Amino acid sequence: MDALSELKMKCRRARQASRRLSYAATPVKNAALEAMAAGLISHKDRILEANAIDQIEARNAGMNPAMLDRLILTEHRLEVIAADVRCVAALPDPVGEFFDMRTLPNGLVIGKKRVPLGVIAAIYESRPNVTVDITALCLKSGNAVVLRGGKETLNTNKALVEVIIAAIESVGIDSNAVQFLDTADRALVSHLLKMSDQIDLVIPRGGTGLINFVKENSTVPVVAGGAGVCHTYVDASAKIENAVAIVYNAKIQKPSACNALDTILVHKDIAEHFLPKAAAELNRMSVELHCDPRSMGVLSKSPGLKLVPAVEDDWGREYLSLTAAVKVVDSLDEAVDHIAAYGDGHSEAIITEDYSAASRFMNEVDAAAVYVNASTRFTDGAQFGLGAEVGISTQKMHARGPLGLREITSYKWLVYGSGHVRP
Repeated sequence: MDALSELKMKCRRARQASRRLSYAATPVKNAALEAMAAGLISHKDRILEANAIDQIEARNAGMNPAMLDRLILTEHRLEVIAADVRCVAALPDPVGEFFDMRTLPNGLVIGKKRVPLGVIAAIYESRPNVTVDITALCLKSGNAVVLRGGKETLNTNKALVEVIIAAIESVGIDSNAVQFLDTADRALVSHLLKMSDQIDLVIPRGGTGLINFVKENSTVPVVAGGAGVCHTYVDASAKIENAVAIVYNAKIQKPSACNALDTILVHKDIAEHFLPKAAAELNRMSVELHCDPRSMGVLSKSPGLKLVPAVEDDWGREYLSLTAAVKVVDSLDEAVDHIAAYGDGHSEAIITEDYSAASRFMNEVDAAAVYVNASTRFTDGAQFGLGAEVGISTQKMHARGPLGLREITSYKWLVYGSGHVRP
């Protein structure tokens, strides 16, 4: 069977399995997730061996450190992934929920019932945890899933999918509900994006190139996001200690994450006090700062820092590394305008003790997640109490921010009559 025929067959099987999965009992779905979590731990040696092969191939191919970090699995990371799966199992099942029920003046009783979307295609790059996270959320929400990971993690994903298939089969769920495209052939992605008769939603996770390719070529609805230029604005009233700690966490905790800090905006009235302390902390991890003239004027007085004059391209760049841009602004207005000009609508933060400034920032900044006095690193399904996420949407339809269980469901109208006919 050629690759295209195999793709079509897998998508048909996913569609058929989705019908049965859509009404699977919650305890059965939860049992599948518990079996998945247990399997990840019991088969950790096999998974880590496969991941080691991917790491070697990635290094030989010259993969940059940020991308390499994304594909690496360790025993601890596997334990975290398994814990996230168990969190999904513990969440309420949204499928079957009745809501907005009411009786019309003519006596008809109408309302909505939450239902799965059907078949979700996930197209993603080098993060193997996405394979597990998306599958767990799709199973719990009654959706079949077609997985197409990056070539960088092909061996790891194969090992993970084997564990997943064994887990769902052990509780009687049709394993066709999880389809894995075990090929690096990029041409198949173009065909997948045109299969609107079998696929209900495409979720791309990866860099700007992948996301734009999917948006431009898909005839299937797309919920896209993940890439983001994230700002933290340090207001004039900010507590210096809080601001330094938040900026440090947002940049250092996981530099390769899409919600990591990219640009620090600092009010002119606090720049002389805040910037040297923040830069000293960031310098402990060898962060390179791309500075505008005013921030350079402040920081150049401190020896030993890694400073580079900022250029225009720095303001719209998602660094995904130990690099950040720095700009001094005259006002909250300038900070908000800068974010509007260069942000991608992902995660934006203000550090302030001024209630009015916080309120304005929350109201005027247009992003999936807007923070007051907290790190942008919290934009995450698990951190938001969603168990995990299938992605982080930076668009406004049909969902925004971390996509959890509810965000990958739809609803149908229920109408109860007693012989009603329309006059």
